[in-house]
Amino acid sequence: MRDYISQYQSDVTSLNRKYGVKESDEYYTRLDRLYSDWLKKMKGFSFESMSQDGKVDYVLLRNSIEKDAFDLQQNKNEFSQVQATVPFAGKIMAMVQKRRTGAPFDGKETAKVFNDLKKELQATQKEIEKQPKYSDKLSKKAVAAATDYRKAFNELFAFYNEYDPQFTWWTNVPHTEADTAFSQYIRFLKTWKAAGKDDGSGIIGNPIGKEEIIRSLQAEFISYSPEDLIDIANKEFAWCEKEMLKASQEMGFGTDWKKALEKVKTDHVEPGKQPELVYFLANEATEFLEKNNLVTVPELAKEDWRMKMLSAQQQRFSPFFLGGDDILIAFPTTTMTYEDRMMSMRGNNRHFARATVFHELIPGHHLQGFMIDRYNAHRSAFYTPFWMEGWALYWEMILWEKNFQKSPENRVGMLFWRMHRCARIIFSLNYHMNIWTPQQCIDFLVDKVGHERANAGAEVRRSFTGGYGPLYQLAYMIGAKEFYALRQELVTSGKMKERDFHDAILQNGPISVELVRALLTNQNLTRDYKTNWKFGY
Repeated sequence: MRDYISQYQSDVTSLNRKYGVKESDEYYTRLDRLYSDWLKKMKGFSFESMSQDGKVDYVLLRNSIEKDAFDLQQNKNEFSQVQATVPFAGKIMAMVQKRRTGAPFDGKETAKVFNDLKKELQATQKEIEKQPKYSDKLSKKAVAAATDYRKAFNELFAFYNEYDPQFTWWTNVPHTEADTAFSQYIRFLKTWKAAGKDDGSGIIGNPIGKEEIIRSLQAEFISYSPEDLIDIANKEFAWCEKEMLKASQEMGFGTDWKKALEKVKTDHVEPGKQPELVYFLANEATEFLEKNNLVTVPELAKEDWRMKMLSAQQQRFSPFFLGGDDILIAFPTTTMTYEDRMMSMRGNNRHFARATVFHELIPGHHLQGFMIDRYNAHRSAFYTPFWMEGWALYWEMILWEKNFQKSPENRVGMLFWRMHRCARIIFSLNYHMNIWTPQQCIDFLVDKVGHERANAGAEVRRSFTGGYGPLYQLAYMIGAKEFYALRQELVTSGKMKERDFHDAILQNGPISVELVRALLTNQNLTRDYKTNWKFGY
């Protein structure tokens, strides 16, 4: 199956390279045929004779193609709603298709086409101005379509310009005028959108609705409803609150755990000292993992990570650390206001950082990326945040059980993040089901979890306007719960040693945890396999 996965990816890449105008009937028709052909081809594979690895790859590839086909249809439907913004599409596509053959263009005739295109762009803008404004989503689609056709128009001109003297003589000025009209038209389309409903937060996203959430969950091999997931989050949150109370009492704050949290937030390093702390915490976590024989950490993985700083602008969307090949450190900059500086220091205090560093580096995202590149690399095509983010949060649970935390303050720091991940499920699903507004999500993070308000705003802004998928925020806790349930099934039961279990997960690629389970427990799979795993909640 590895070769088929590679072939499919190469086929998609080839057609995306060949058909550059993505917002066109030509593109949608051709990609739809590719997906249909591949699904038909896969029906002829001898599924029953495959190894378990092969069956898992088959299910992953089939599911991936089905998702691609669905996304293509969604994009096509959106394009159909803004197709009136590119009435000149047929004219440009006819020239594009002719250009592919290398056939010559009559310069005089082409100059007239270019001149007519300029007039059509100007006339189209006047027509659209008579129509209702687009939603933000459709406005972006219209801009993408016009930009596609402008790019194709310019590539066509560049192909013949200066190589065909009669073409250049006739079209040089008409091309410049038409391109200027294109630029003005696209600038207009960017502004031609209805003002989104602002609840005071300044965050205007695109809630997808319950039906689409359910479909997306099925595609990610999650067999629970949105209500089930919110229930899981609430139960986990209740556990966190009980543990917070214990830590609060040890710190002398009785049952007011938010006062304990407040004290923890004030325990931060001085400006300029955060990188030193990060380096110390990274080594501390790695040494703990190796001392307790929890997971294999290759020497090169310990060596090749780097540190970078997040800018003030980046911290508006990512107020906390980010990780992968590098760890991106959040801490105040000299350009921040006093309030923002204080919130950045408080939100990235020693005890919060102690949990985020190992989440982002080892055994979290850096180690994940290191292993993805070296084992079953073909499965990187099936990346899912339930594996990527779920694994990193899962380690917060495991290190808690292994008593990595040294003090009640450490425990408060770890619990804050676990509560935060519970809250992500609750606020993101409520938002996407059109129950909560962005401002309600912000208030929830402040009131329920204890976030700094600016950090809560940045978190919600990142969730809904930062380019993350609708399920991304809930993937942390749900993926972690999946890994934890699988650990109980295999490690707690004595069927696997802990280190072997963790190594196996890292070496089988960033795939849906249900299919990791299918590999490690040899689950019965069928060629049309759908999610059915209930992981104990």
